Amino acid sequence: MGLKIDLNCDMGEGFGPYKLGMDEEIIQLISSANIACGFHAGDPNIMDQTVAMAKEYNVGIGVHVGFPDRLGFGRRDIDVSREDLMNYIIYQIGALDAFCKKHQVRIQHVKAHGSMGNMSFVNRKIADAIVDSVKLVIPETKLFVLPGTEIHKAAEEKGLSYVLEVFADRAYNKDATLVSRKIPGAVIKDPQEAAENVLRMILDGKAKTLDGELIDIKAESVCVHGDTQGALEIVRYLRKKIEDSGIEIAPVAQWHQ
Repeated sequence: MGLKIDLNCDMGEGFGPYKLGMDEEIIQLISSANIACGFHAGDPNIMDQTVAMAKEYNVGIGVHVGFPDRLGFGRRDIDVSREDLMNYIIYQIGALDAFCKKHQVRIQHVKAHGSMGNMSFVNRKIADAIVDSVKLVIPETKLFVLPGTEIHKAAEEKGLSYVLEVFADRAYNKDATLVSRKIPGAVIKDPQEAAENVLRMILDGKAKTLDGELIDIKAESVCVHGDTQGALEIVRYLRKKIEDSGIEIAPVAQWHQ
C-alpha cells in the first residue's frame, strides 16, 4: 500500500448573510471537512449546505466543536466546568449528526476548534471531557489530535480511535504545540513554504519550529485553516505538491485503522 494522507479544512464558518472562506472551491480539493456547528460559527442553513457539498465531493465529514463564542470566533479561552463542556460538545455533535442523517451520510471525525483545541493540548481535564463526550455518543468516530499532546494521550488511554493532525499554515513550538496567533510568524501564508513544511512532516517526520529547529512529528491528516489569508491558493498548491510526490489524498475513514 502506498503512502496516504488526509487533507482537511475548516468549513461552514459563515452565518446568516455573512460569508467566511471559499468553501465551494476548497471542498473540491480536500478529503475531510471540519464543519462548524453554530457555536463559534455556522448556522443550520450553512451546516445543511456544507454537509450536502461534502457528500457531493466524497469528503469526510467532521464535527468542529467550539466554545459558544461567535463574537470571538471561538478563539478566546473560557473557564468552563466539565459538565458544561461535555454538553456543549454533545449538543454540537447532535446538531451535525441530524444533518448527516438528512443527507444519508455519517460523521467521520470530531475536531476541537480554536481555544478549546489549544486548551486540550495542555489541559488534561479539557482533553478528558472532549474524549469522554465523543465516546459517550459516537464512540466509533475518529478524533483529530495534535501528536504528543494531552488530548492525544487521553484518546490513546481511553481507547478512542484518533488521527494525528499537523498544520500546513501554522508555525510550531519546540514542544510540537502551535505558536500563538499573537506572535509574528505564527500563521504561514506562503503556499510554497506551507507545502515544503507539510512534505517534510509527511516524508521525513520532522516539523520546523518558529526558530528553525527540526522536531519529530507524525502526520496522518494535514489541516489548512479556511480563514487563513490565501487559503484557496495554499490548498491548491499543497494538493498538487502532495500528489506530485506520489502520495494519495483520501479521507481517513477510507484508510486509517
